[in-house]
Amino acid sequence: MTIAPVHIVGGGLAGSEASWQLAEAGVPVVLHEMRPVQPTEVHKTTDFAELVCSNSFRSDDAETNAVGLLHEEMRRLGSVIMACADRHKVPAGGALAVDRDGFSAEVTARLEGHSLIEIRREHVGALPPEAWDSVIIATGPLTSQPLADVIAGLTGETSLAFFDAIAPIVHRESIDMDIAWFQSRYDKPGPGGTGADYINCPMTREQYEAFLDALMAGDKTSFKEFEGTPYFDGCLPVEVMAERGRETLRFGPMKPVGLTNPRNPQVKPHAIVQLRQDNALGTLYNMVGFQTKLKYAEQVRVFRMIPGLENAEFARLGGLHRNTYLNSPVLLDETLRLKSLQRLRFAGQITGCEGYIESAGVGLMAGRFAAAERLGRAPVPPPMTTALGALLNHITGGHIVSDETGPRSFQPMNVNFGLFPPLEVMPKGEDGKRLRGTEKTHAKKRAMSARALQDLEAWKAATAREQTLANA
Repeated sequence: MTIAPVHIVGGGLAGSEASWQLAEAGVPVVLHEMRPVQPTEVHKTTDFAELVCSNSFRSDDAETNAVGLLHEEMRRLGSVIMACADRHKVPAGGALAVDRDGFSAEVTARLEGHSLIEIRREHVGALPPEAWDSVIIATGPLTSQPLADVIAGLTGETSLAFFDAIAPIVHRESIDMDIAWFQSRYDKPGPGGTGADYINCPMTREQYEAFLDALMAGDKTSFKEFEGTPYFDGCLPVEVMAERGRETLRFGPMKPVGLTNPRNPQVKPHAIVQLRQDNALGTLYNMVGFQTKLKYAEQVRVFRMIPGLENAEFARLGGLHRNTYLNSPVLLDETLRLKSLQRLRFAGQITGCEGYIESAGVGLMAGRFAAAERLGRAPVPPPMTTALGALLNHITGGHIVSDETGPRSFQPMNVNFGLFPPLEVMPKGEDGKRLRGTEKTHAKKRAMSARALQDLEAWKAATAREQTLANA
C-alpha cells in the first residue's frame, strides 16, 4: 500500500522533530524550508533546527524540573532533537547545552539521510494546495509575512505580528493567603464564577508609593528593533501606565474599589493587586494588568514587594516582544488540527509554547498525530499527567479564556509543574509525617515526575498495541 506524504512547512526544531517522528513511523514526508531561497533576519545558516538565541536546552534534571522531565519523555519517544543534543552537549552544570553548529549540522544530516524524507528548499507563502491533504505548519515566531497573512485569513485573527506584552504568572501555592484573600470586585460572579474569583493583595499608601518608585526605576528592556509596531490590543506595560501619573495605577489595574479585606474590613486598602486563575487546574494565577518590559531579575525583585507575593514563585515572567502565535485554545483541536480546516496542523512556537524544547515537543506530538492518521488509527493525546500532555493541554484546552476586554488572554508559556494535574496523594516523610518547605516542594516534584514517566510508558505501550492491531 502506498502511503501519501505529509507536508511539513518549516525546518526549525518543531518541523525537524515532526519530520523525524513521521518518517520513523513509516510515513513519507516532504519538508519545505524557505532558507536559503528566502533568508530571515536571525538565521545564519541553512541548517535545520538552527539555534538562533541561546545554546541551552535548560535543566536536564528529570526528577525535580519540568523541562528536564520533558527531555526524558522525548528521549523515550525517539526524539531526534534530544538524540542530537545529547551527542553534542557541552559542559553547563545541571543544564543541557549544546555545540550549536554541531547540533544543527547533525539534525540536518539525519533528515537529509532518511529515505522517507524529501527536502524542498522553497518558500510556502500561500495556502497549501488541497492536494496536500495533511500539512503541519511549523514556521515559528518569525513566520514570513505572506504565510502569516494566509493564517490570519484562515483563523479570523486580526493580527499575528505585534508587540506582545505579557503579565507574570504565579504558582498558586506560593501566594501568602494569610495576607491575600479571594473576592471578585463587588462580589460579582463572572461566567462560571462564584463572586470570589480573584486573589487580592492589599497595599497601604506607603507600600504603594515604595512599589511605584521601584517600578519606575527598575531596569527595563529596550525594543528599538521593533519601533513602530503597536502594543497588541492596546496592552500597555504597567510601568508605562505608572509613568503617566502616580495615581494612574490606582484608577487602573490596582484600583481598590469594590473589595473589602476580611481581616481588616474597617480599613480600606490604598491599592490592590489582583490575580486571576489562569488554568483550569487552579494551580496558576495571572497578575491582572501587570504586563511589563522590566528585565526578569527586576520583575522578581519589584513584584515581591507586593504584600502576599513576598515568596512568589513565577511560572512565567512578563515580557514584551514581537511574536507570531495562534489563539490556540479557540482555534486548534486536541491533536493540534485547525478546527476550521482539519488538513492543517500546527506545531512549535506558533501554537503558543515557549522555548526550544517545548517547540520540539509540540513538533513531536504533531508528527505522531499525523502519522497515526496516515496509518489508519485515531490519534490519542498523551496523558495530562505527562510533561507533553500538560503542555498540549495548556495549548489546546487548559487555559481559561478571559471574559474581559483588553489583551488576548492566552499567552505563550514554558512547560512547568503548574500545568500538571495535582497529585491525588501528597508525599510524606519516611516517618509518615507531613513534609514542609523545600523538602515538601522537592518531594512533590519527584512524585509528579515519577507519575509522568509511568503514565508515558503506559501510553506509549497502548499506542504501539493499537498500531500493531491496525497493521494486522
